[in-house]
Amino acid sequence: MPVRAPSSPRLRVLQVGLILAVSLVSFAALTMPIALRPTAQALDIGGVLQITMQSPRDIEYVSDVRTEEARQAAESKVEPVYTLPDPAIARQQIERLRTAMQYVTSVRANIALSAEEKKANLVALSDVRLKLETIDYLTSISSVRWDAAQSEALRVLEQVMRRAIYEDKLDAAQSSVSSSVSLALNEQQSALVTELVIAFVIPNSFYSEELTTAARQAARDAVKPIVRTYKAGETIAPAGEIITPADMEAFEQLDMIRIGQRWEDTMGAAAIILVSAIFVPLYFYRRKRSAVLNDARSIFVIAVIFIVFLLGARLFANRTLAPYGYPLQAAGLLIVALFGVETGLVIVIPLALIASYGLPNTFDLMPYYLITSLFGLLVLGAVRRFWGFIRAGIAISLSGLVVLAAYRLPFFAPDWLGAAQFTLAVLFAGFSAASITLLLQYLLAQTLGLTTVFQLLDISRPDYPLLQFLLRNAPGTYQHSLQVANLAEQAAEKIGADPLLTRVGAQFHDIGKALNPSFFIENQVPGNVNAHHDIPPEESAATIIHHVTDGIQLAKKYGLPRRLHDFILEHHGTLVTRYQYTQAMNAVNGDVAKVDIEKFRYPGPCPGSRETALLMLADATEARARAERPSTDDELRILVRSVIETVQRYGQLDDTLLTLRDLHLITESFVSTLRGTYHPRIQYPNAKTPDQDSTLVTVRKDNDSH
Repeated sequence: MPVRAPSSPRLRVLQVGLILAVSLVSFAALTMPIALRPTAQALDIGGVLQITMQSPRDIEYVSDVRTEEARQAAESKVEPVYTLPDPAIARQQIERLRTAMQYVTSVRANIALSAEEKKANLVALSDVRLKLETIDYLTSISSVRWDAAQSEALRVLEQVMRRAIYEDKLDAAQSSVSSSVSLALNEQQSALVTELVIAFVIPNSFYSEELTTAARQAARDAVKPIVRTYKAGETIAPAGEIITPADMEAFEQLDMIRIGQRWEDTMGAAAIILVSAIFVPLYFYRRKRSAVLNDARSIFVIAVIFIVFLLGARLFANRTLAPYGYPLQAAGLLIVALFGVETGLVIVIPLALIASYGLPNTFDLMPYYLITSLFGLLVLGAVRRFWGFIRAGIAISLSGLVVLAAYRLPFFAPDWLGAAQFTLAVLFAGFSAASITLLLQYLLAQTLGLTTVFQLLDISRPDYPLLQFLLRNAPGTYQHSLQVANLAEQAAEKIGADPLLTRVGAQFHDIGKALNPSFFIENQVPGNVNAHHDIPPEESAATIIHHVTDGIQLAKKYGLPRRLHDFILEHHGTLVTRYQYTQAMNAVNGDVAKVDIEKFRYPGPCPGSRETALLMLADATEARARAERPSTDDELRILVRSVIETVQRYGQLDDTLLTLRDLHLITESFVSTLRGTYHPRIQYPNAKTPDQDSTLVTVRKDNDSH
């Protein structure tokens, strides 16, 4: 037997417990410093970004990092600063050169010295080291040439020493001496002058730390502070890039990286969780008739689906394209396939809000998740065909592209490659959502005993083995079940119950009669002996009641979904087989003490849903209408109301959430359907021929006599 829903207090405890559990898991998914959060990755300068970081809001700030980088660049362009050439050094060196040349002149003019002694004296000069060949030339040239060389040497030295000569560039200054010698001199004179001058070229300009520091400071001061601006949604740094100090500064300015958890973050996450935790039960409470909310297994499955898809969304949020390709929409489609559109609509709203909360791309991801989920489940609707899932997947993809065009394209303007990647991600989301829904709804239906539309459509086919078994063994019951199914289905549409589930449940509610068809009036041939006439009322009642347990056995044997077991068990509730009970009471002259009423009572339980309650009412109404044959709408209405009042009087509808308005709609629906079944028909006269007159008169007389 299927597991019955727990009592109301236990169910309330389960509902509250699941809401708290889902809320806590959702809160952890938003706040725990693990991979569930996109900002949980290690953000260090020099590290590699795992996701594209986008600005969550508009901001304008002075970038100290970029300003300092610009100032350092300006400072590095400043060359070292040297003092101005010192003329005192130049005069000193000119005087030294003049003194040295005077000494050479005196040596040259000293006739007391031999040639070798003159060379020895010139080699001994301390201020200038002349080459031996230069000394030989110097002692042999004429006085005119020597005087010309002296004058040129003084001129060249003065010219060179007027320029700034740095310590680290002394070689360059000395190398330039030869190019300054007059071309009027011959090559040997030019070499002599060059050698004399180079010996006295020394640095006359020196590095100044003070001047250099001042110049660099001036260059820094000339750089104005750099203002950085980001628009909401603008990319700060793409995934795969090295994190720079400027990137870290932007993250800090935008509060995108924090040490620990700010209380504002905790409060924000708690607020969105609180709103969602109130929204779902409040909606169903206001409806006051949700069969899903009052079924323990259903709300447990919904809670698991919510948590699994939420955690998946938070894990995939650490990538650029993955959130848009993640099939979060499958959660809504799956809930619709298992529990209906209304439940799906209520669940996908908080799921979309929580899944996208607090992410860098929340402002386009949230409407993307929400709108695509809503489009998908609305297109899926009460799906009856495989193509319904395909259409839902297409709707998700198309609506996703429109949402991104509205919420992302105007603010990010990706290149063609980026646009193509987003398009493929959205198309994948639609395709995978439809595929996952098809797979999971089948697996959940098989493992948890949930009833899906496809299952109902499959087993409701006339060639389904169990229906064929019923048709062959109890054709009257088969026809009765079809009429009850039509009656209940029409009423289910009126009150917003599940028409397909109601119809299929009605088709199978009396399958137990197929094991003993002759004990039920609809299968008995008129004129034959009724099998109940020769057995005691208790035994007759037991045989009739046994069709409920026989039906459960057949349902298990043929693998009917467990949801349909409820229709078999509940269609008589805990009512009494009134005819047999009355017979028993008449047999003992109305002595209640001598008749055990429990032997005449169906095992139940009472109907626990609107669908099984509709079956009970339709079953009883159809049976009475077939027996009493009401001919007017008023008679039909009185009959239906009588059935409803009887069922109510015995408390059979207490657990069904049916309202007075529902009962009114059911009454009118039954009357409308029965009107078409039991409407008066025109009596067509038989065609007469002259030789048939006597026969027709005889037939009419026989009919009148009966």
